[in-house]
Amino acid sequence: MNLTLYMHPLSSYCHKVLIALYENDIPFKTHFLDLMNEAVRRDFLAMWPIGKMPLLRDEEKGQTVIESSIILEYLDMHYPGKTRFLPTDPERRLEARRWDRICDLYLHHSMQKIVGDRLRPEGKGDPFGVEEAKERVRTVYQMIDREMADKTWALGEEFTIADCSAAPALFYSNRVLPLDGYQNAAAYLERLKERPSYTRALREAEPYFKLFPGPKEESGNSSNK
Repeated sequence: MNLTLYMHPLSSYCHKVLIALYENDIPFKTHFLDLMNEAVRRDFLAMWPIGKMPLLRDEEKGQTVIESSIILEYLDMHYPGKTRFLPTDPERRLEARRWDRICDLYLHHSMQKIVGDRLRPEGKGDPFGVEEAKERVRTVYQMIDREMADKTWALGEEFTIADCSAAPALFYSNRVLPLDGYQNAAAYLERLKERPSYTRALREAEPYFKLFPGPKEESGNSSNK
């Protein structure tokens, strides 16, 4: 098997890549990353000094591919299947990339800011930064809610990189800031969860969801476990 995905089943960005791999039934093996393990972390940093997952290793081509969006473009280029993540039409390709960036930079990243704050030691939180992140999440919710008023997927009937990005970003954001009042966005999330590729990724992640940190005010002294 040529492809190895370095990942953790709970990682939202890993979900994005898993969706793409499962969409096109691309054979691969997983390398479980426990970055709390010093030896595992050291070996992973030797491959990718930034130390962020996911990472895709293609042994046949001798390529190490980083960053979820780049991995999806790489799969589209070298392992194409029935689902093309970047449309062939240039204008639609730009639109897919635009939504991919919106979901990653403004929804995904903001959600991780909120979650990361829950993991900080007592007295080291950033309440102002968390409120900024929540406001940005709400802004993207509004954008998605308007966009999905009459669409199945981000670009209409065509499932693309934009949807691969939106699925984990919306799923985890909804856990920290529920989609209450955003009917179209909530319905879109349900369609994403029912997509067989994401259903499979979520099923594999299910044993790890207990590790997802709840709000500090609800978890008390257990928030750093």
